[in-house]
Amino acid sequence: MTTISDTAMKFFEACEAGKGWEACKAWCAPDASFACQADPLVEVKSLHGYTDWMKGLMGMMPDGHYELRSFAVDEPRNTVTAYAVFKGTHTGGANGSGGPPPTGKSTQSDYVYNMQFADGKIRHMTKIWNSGWAVKELGW
Repeated sequence: MTTISDTAMKFFEACEAGKGWEACKAWCAPDASFACQADPLVEVKSLHGYTDWMKGLMGMMPDGHYELRSFAVDEPRNTVTAYAVFKGTHTGGANGSGGPPPTGKSTQSDYVYNMQFADGKIRHMTKIWNSGWAVKELGW
């Protein structure tokens, strides 16, 4: 039996590798929602949209990677929280995402995913991220 911990980790790894919705959807409810109080993601309301946004971001930062700092399961609340630091340099094109031209600048940006589960799949994810810091470091 797959646990929410296993599901969350598989999703996290695929999402952070920029594999997009096609690779991530197996671990998510089809209509999974997304929320983030950060300017670059203000229009993104679905987890499908967020995973594809990450795919575009990884096209702009081909060296992008994360360092997982904490991973916690809250079984009574059907929630998994992952805290990581994203590191990357803007050297790639925008992959049609309308992003800025490469700046050659790097970022180290802390973030947290809070993944809420129903029936063994992610039904909602909130990203907690200081986008202003990352955008400034990247020269955007």
